[in-house]
Formats: sequence, structure tokens, C-alpha cells
Amino acid sequence: MRFISRIFNLNDPGWGRNGDKKDDANRPSNQPQGNQEGPPDLDEVWRDFNRRLSSLFGGKKNKLPRPPAGGGGRPRLPKGSPKIFLALLIAIVGLWMASGFIVVQEGQVAVVTRFGQYVRTLNPGLQWHWPTPIEASQTVNIAQLRTFEIGFRGSSRNKVLTESLMLTADESIVDVQFVVQYRLLQTGAPDYLFNTSDPDESVRQAVETAMREVVGKKPMDFVLYSGRTEVASEVQELAQSILNRYKTGIQISTVAIQNVQPPEQVLAAFDDAVKAGQDRERQINEGNAYANKVLPEAFGQVARMIQDAEGYKARVIGSAKGDAARFTSVLGEYLKSPDVMRDRLYLDTFENIMKQASKVLVDVDGGNNMLYLPLDHMTKSAGSSSSRSGSSESRHAAGSSAAAEDGSSESSSQSSSSNNRSDSGRSASGADAANSSLMNPYSPYSR
Repeated sequence: MRFISRIFNLNDPGWGRNGDKKDDANRPSNQPQGNQEGPPDLDEVWRDFNRRLSSLFGGKKNKLPRPPAGGGGRPRLPKGSPKIFLALLIAIVGLWMASGFIVVQEGQVAVVTRFGQYVRTLNPGLQWHWPTPIEASQTVNIAQLRTFEIGFRGSSRNKVLTESLMLTADESIVDVQFVVQYRLLQTGAPDYLFNTSDPDESVRQAVETAMREVVGKKPMDFVLYSGRTEVASEVQELAQSILNRYKTGIQISTVAIQNVQPPEQVLAAFDDAVKAGQDRERQINEGNAYANKVLPEAFGQVARMIQDAEGYKARVIGSAKGDAARFTSVLGEYLKSPDVMRDRLYLDTFENIMKQASKVLVDVDGGNNMLYLPLDHMTKSAGSSSSRSGSSESRHAAGSSAAAEDGSSESSSQSSSSNNRSDSGRSASGADAANSSLMNPYSPYSR
């Protein structure tokens, strides 16, 4: 560059003003010397340029012949001038081609355009493209995570109400503040540069539009409390679909809702409503807890009652089936010998009846004498003794059975003596016995 500045240094006062003293000595006497104050002579400029160019390439200083005094001749170029021009041209072209080398940093890409039209995208590293004005390159950072805020700036107190106030499905107004983070796609740099005039503002408008649409379809309580995550997810999906439709080459990474609250003008009344809602929820929870406590107990009681009913049902059905089977067996025996079975059933029936009776009257055939046995006291004493011990019960039962056998033997002897006295009394006593049989169909006197 120092040599080039020596050649093209136009600030040199000797340019074209006959700065060489030897040339002034060889100048004819009738030709005036160069005017140092006037404009430079073109011939002198050309000679100085060739002399300095020759000195640059190490050649001898060739002195150009001066034109004749009459000015009719034309200056001739020195020998080797085409080679000098060719070398100079090659150097200029080399410098121009070298200007096409660029270094693309990591996380960036270079978008190359040829005469303003997109051609290709260069990856990170040392790359080359045709220099200006044929091709140009623009570097785009695709790894950077870009962030912007909607509804506030910096902190939640610096609100932007034109962005944050939104209408819900139940015609209520909420103040929504959220943050959006996005980055470029790996192949989205050309779309980011050429498809939209202001891609960052397009992202802001798309996300704000999506948020207003989603909030407008949800009730206020859902947006304030339980549905923040769902609302943010739906907003991200809807905004991404809008940006894909515009072909912006942008991918939304996160939509984070920072704060959602009613407008400040109705915040106090809304807090009272929230407290009432919390009381309602508390009472509902208490009722659910009581229900969870009572219902299992009720279900347990129901299950126990059902099991008892099933057991009673099985017991009754089994007893009925047993009675039916016993009756069927007795019927078979009865059909084989009706008289014996009738007497047996009669005796069994009266045995069961007499077990519960406190007094017993025994009719004596052929007389008015009635034999009274203190069976009531005997049965009571037998019952009390049986409750005390099983052994005493067996002894009392044996004694009562012996007394009953003695009474029956005495009654049978008296009845046999009375039968020997009178046949008419026997018939009458037989009729009385028949009447005292309580009209039992199984009684032997009913035959």
C-alpha cells in the first residue's frame, strides 16, 4: 500500500509540474518552464506516473521523449507498459475476488443474494461468495433467543393497558401480562429477511391476536385460576400457525403468562367475590369429607344387612326344604302303615304341647275321680335345675318320667278295674276321652 500511495499520491506538488530538474535542463530554451502555480501539464502527469510505476517494479527510469517545439508530435509509451497494466489489472481483480471471503460465526448463517435475488445460505465457517456488486451477504443470528413483553414493560407495574386489557367469554375484562420467547428456524433465515418487512413486529401482533382470541373463548374464573397453563399452550399453537401461514421462518419457544387480574377499578369488589368463592369451596370440601366418612359406613351397613338377609333366606329355604323332605319321608311311611304313623304323630304332637303346659289333668275311665299330679311344680323345678346344670336337669327329667310312669300305671290299673265293673261306664268314659282329645285328627279316639 505504501508503494501504491507513492504512485497515486496526488498531494505531491511535483505531479505534472516538471519536478525533475534534469528535464528542465534538457528543455529547449525557447520552451517556457513549467508553471508551479498553474494547473499541472497532462504530459508531465503521464511521465511522472510511468516513472513512479517503473520504480515500483524495479526498472530504470525511462525518460519519455519530449514533443518537438512545434507541438506536432505525440508522446510514445515506454517499453513494457502492457505488462505493467496486466499485472496491475490482475492485482486489482485478485483484491476484488478476495473481498468475497467472509467468516460466519457459530450460531449464525449468511444469506447470499445475487443482484438482489436469494441464492443460497452459508453455514458457519470460512465461506466465499462473488464480491460486490454481483453478490451480497447478510448475516443472521439463528441461535439467539429473542424475547418481548406484552401488557407491560420491564416490571408488572409499568402496564400497557392497550395491550393487556382483554374481554372474556362471560363479558368480563381481565388484565393479562405475558412474555414471549422465539428464535429462528435452521432454514428460516431467508424467510425472516425477505417474506415480511418487520418480522419481530409480526410476531408481536400474531401472539397478541392469538391471546385475545383464546381469552375471548374462556370464562373469567378459568383464565384467572385453573386455566393459565392451558391458555398459554393454546396461544402458542395458534400464534405458531399464524406465523407458519405468513412464512416468517420463526419458531415460538415459550408463552409465559406473568400476571392475570381484574382491572384495578373493580379489584376490591372482586377480592370480596373471591373470598365468598373460597368459603363456598371450603364448605363443599367439608361436605365432601363428611360424605366420604358417612357413605362407607352406610355401604357397610347395607352390605351387612344384605348378607344377613341372604343368610336368613338360605336358612329359611333350607329349613323349608328339610321340612318338605321330612314330610315326604313321613308320607311314605304313612302310606305304608297309616294307623301306626297316625298314633305316632298324635303322640309327638301332644308331647310338644305338654312341654309348654304348666298343669295336666288326667281323666280316669269309669269314675269321677281325677288324679292330680303336681307336674307344674315338677316342670318348673326341672327348668330351674336345667338352667343351673345339665346334670341336675337330667336327674329331674328322669324323676319326672318315673313319676309319670307310676301315674300312668295307676291310672291304667284303675281304668282296668272300672272296665270290669261296668261296660256302660267304659263306653261313657270312652266318649268323654274322645271329647277331651281336642278334636285332633291324629288322636286314636277319632278313629
